Formats: sequence, C-alpha cells, structure tokens
Amino acid sequence: MTASPSPPPPAVTLDRPAARAGLGIMLRVAAMACLAGLFALVKVASERGVPLFEVLFFRNAFAFVPLAIYIQRTSGFGVLRTTRPGAHVTRALIGLTGMIGGFMAVSHLPLTEATALSFSAPLFMTALSAPLLKEPVGRHRWAAVAVGFVGVLIMIRPDPAHMASIGVVFALIGAVGSAGAMITIRQISATEPGPRIVFYFTLAGALAGLCSLPFGWVMPDPQTFALLVVMGLLGGVGQMLLTEAIRVAPVSVVAPFDYTQLVWASLIAFFVWDELPRPYTLIGAGVVAASGLYILYRETVRRRQRLS
Repeated sequence: MTASPSPPPPAVTLDRPAARAGLGIMLRVAAMACLAGLFALVKVASERGVPLFEVLFFRNAFAFVPLAIYIQRTSGFGVLRTTRPGAHVTRALIGLTGMIGGFMAVSHLPLTEATALSFSAPLFMTALSAPLLKEPVGRHRWAAVAVGFVGVLIMIRPDPAHMASIGVVFALIGAVGSAGAMITIRQISATEPGPRIVFYFTLAGALAGLCSLPFGWVMPDPQTFALLVVMGLLGGVGQMLLTEAIRVAPVSVVAPFDYTQLVWASLIAFFVWDELPRPYTLIGAGVVAASGLYILYRETVRRRQRLS
C-alpha cells in the first residue's frame, strides 16, 4: 500500500546520467522503507487502541514538519496559492478514502498481506483511466490488468470466508482509492504543482482526523504518543522522497522499486510480530507486480511513440 500517490513532477528527460538514475532509485527505495514503517506504526497504534481518525490526524499533522521544510527549500510558500479549491477537495476525498481503507486493512490483516494487496492500485488505475480519463487502453494493458487481478485472487484465495473478510475488503477499497487519487492528480496537475497538491491533501487529512475529536479520542501514553509522532514524520518524509525520486530520474526507472515495500514490510513483520509471509501472498504479489511492471512498460512505450 501506499500513502497518497505522488503527483507527477515536471517532465524529466530519459537521457539523465546513470548517477542521477541511481540517486532516484535510492530515494524511491528509501521512500518505500518509510511507508512500510508508517503502516507498521499504524498497526501498532491500532493494537494499542488508538481510534482510526486519531491515527489519521497524527499521520497528517506531523507530516507538515518535513513538508513545510521541503516547500520552503524548493518552491517557496507562494506555491500554495490556488484558484481550484474544489479540485483539491475532490482529490482529498478520494485520497482519504484510500488512506482510511489502507489503515483499516493493516489493522485487520498481517502487514505483508495488506501491503501486497495494495499493489493492485496500478491495476485499478489502468482500468479506470479508460472511462474517466478517456485514455486508450490497448489489449496488452487490458491483458496485464486481467492477469494482475488473477494475482489478487491468489492472494485473497478463492475462499468465500477469506474474500469477504473485513481486512481484504478494506485493502481493496484502499487500492481503489489510491487509484482514484492518482487519476484525479493527473486531471489537475496541469495547473496544480505537486507541492500544492500534497499540502492541501495533508491539510484535509489533519482536519478530517481532528473533526472526530468529539466522537471519542484516547489520550495516548508517552510511548504511544511518540510512536504517533514518528508515524506522521515518516509519512511526510516518505511523500517527499517519492516526489524527489521522480524529480531526479524517469518514472520508468524508479517506479519498479515500489515493490521493495513488500521486502521492508516482511522484515518489519518478522522482527516485530514474528510473522512470515504466506506462500499465497508471495505468489499473488509476484503476479501482481509482474503485471504492474508490464503496464508500466507499455505506458513507457506509448509515451516514446507519441514523442517520436
């Protein structure tokens, strides 16, 4: 799973030096480590009885720390001025649906299984881009989507009891929400730069979490409070690393390394919960990853054909 997807940065040429590509890969891998740590802390907070929307508040409120530093050092705070508040509200509603679904999934499923199911987001994005963005989706990508959903079925197993489990349902809601958020970002990114989109999404998440205050928060003990703060910082740092990775290197180079999040999640799950990934999870995740990489490859080919 992924926190809210990174907005597309300015176009990057494909002839960057290998050193820049290597830096982009390292940033992307580090971002995946941050996101794996974020979702592990969400799971810990849930086990400690912290309500979901309180977790949502801390995740976004403390993400403002690295986000503010990043904006100040790059574009400056003037970038936050917008004439499209409605577009940001729509993006936030869809993105928060995905984030809440992902948080609920890690609360009810093993960390590796919830992470692996989040990899279905690119499949949903490809399927939804045809009706929503009017983008042509050729037979190669439709075939990859179909194969990817077979991988999802392998992970959730053809067992009605497991397929209907609340964790699986929320994981798929999270993936659809993430896909919808990326589609919305594509629609507004022509006029709205990345830092502005991230800022208003983070603000919306903090406000949504804060609005739940009258409906039951718990006062966290000092250790839990520290974990919640670290969770928010990891979310903000991870978001900035994602953005920087695709600023310095082509998406086609760095995006395949998103799947390293499963490696980080598996390591955390083993050392914290003594969990090992289930064979079905690994097999299904492999199928989904392969289909996602093929979709990325086909999109890269189409982009090069349009530019040639």
